[in-house]
Amino acid sequence: MSSSAHYLLLLAACLLVAAVAATDHIVGANRGWNPGMNYTLWSNNQTFYVDDLISFRYQKTQYNVFEVNQTGYDNCTTEGAVGNWSSGKDFILLDKAQRYYFICGNGGCYSGMKVSVIVHPLPSPPSADLAANKSAAPLVAPTAVKVAVAVVSSIWFGSGWI
Repeated sequence: MSSSAHYLLLLAACLLVAAVAATDHIVGANRGWNPGMNYTLWSNNQTFYVDDLISFRYQKTQYNVFEVNQTGYDNCTTEGAVGNWSSGKDFILLDKAQRYYFICGNGGCYSGMKVSVIVHPLPSPPSADLAANKSAAPLVAPTAVKVAVAVVSSIWFGSGWI
């Protein structure tokens, strides 16, 4: 392996370690995004922070995901939607501390396919005393690092280096 390949491997490893603290919340866990689920119960058992991901897994020929406002959520309408996805395996970055609303726009909303999540701000960095004590929790990697990890991983694994 060339020295540049070693350097890229080291860089990728460092970036992956930095991004580990973010959480990918898979909606519905192993049951996915489907009718008849209680997504309110699911979301109430999660804690979302800025820069976490929420991901939806579903059959792309049957369902989709729309990010809507509270009115769209309450009425199961996609009018004024701020985002929509239909890949069947959607990863959505929660980049602001706010409430997010997601629904299925193919009529599934009426069968319970809607979820609302509250995203909390990142915890404050530890003080100098806590950092010296080494008992502080790890910090969540910034969005730019996550993007870099995704790009390097795609290049790394996609080019057959491993």
